[in-house]
Amino acid sequence: MCVILGIWLVCTTITLVSVSSQPVDALFVLGGSIRREIYVAKEAKKYPSIPILISHGSPDPCVWLIFQRENTELQNIWLENCANSTWGNFYYSIPILRRWGVHKVKLITSPTHLPRAKWMAQIILGANGIWVEPDIVQEQGIPANHEYWLKTGLDVTRSLIWAGLSQIIQPQCSKVTRLADVDMQAWQSHGFKCEHQGKLER
Repeated sequence: MCVILGIWLVCTTITLVSVSSQPVDALFVLGGSIRREIYVAKEAKKYPSIPILISHGSPDPCVWLIFQRENTELQNIWLENCANSTWGNFYYSIPILRRWGVHKVKLITSPTHLPRAKWMAQIILGANGIWVEPDIVQEQGIPANHEYWLKTGLDVTRSLIWAGLSQIIQPQCSKVTRLADVDMQAWQSHGFKCEHQGKLER
């Protein structure tokens, strides 16, 4: 067992080193702040041919309005709405990123998620052969999220466990939507609210 684990670690390390110098082939946005979605809508113009995954971000119509305001193409933007925590962001997104054949991802998060989100990404995504390049978006105002070392320790510990289990267990999210397919008419008829920092007018 130790020999198998050792071989796997060596192979994974070699893979990560080899892909670290390659171009980014996906943008991965952790939900929790509309500032990240505003940022990625602008950043996406630098990467017109690669997919963008937003894991449980703002309501779908709010994200749609942000990208429309920036005149950014919607076809490569995907919304994953199964996650309800930073842990869930990685839990549900790994199978999607693997299905896309991603080897190097730009992780978009905020200082209020550090260092926890960065360490979780490097452990879980790294174990799946995906190099992580953090891209930190500054927040405005007083953040609702606060990091604690106990919380960080627990998440890092289960990330280490999931790094192994994710090799054989691939959870599927049934709430994955292409941004171009968001039904704005239906949303407008039901009504929705967006975070005020988005300054979105309907």
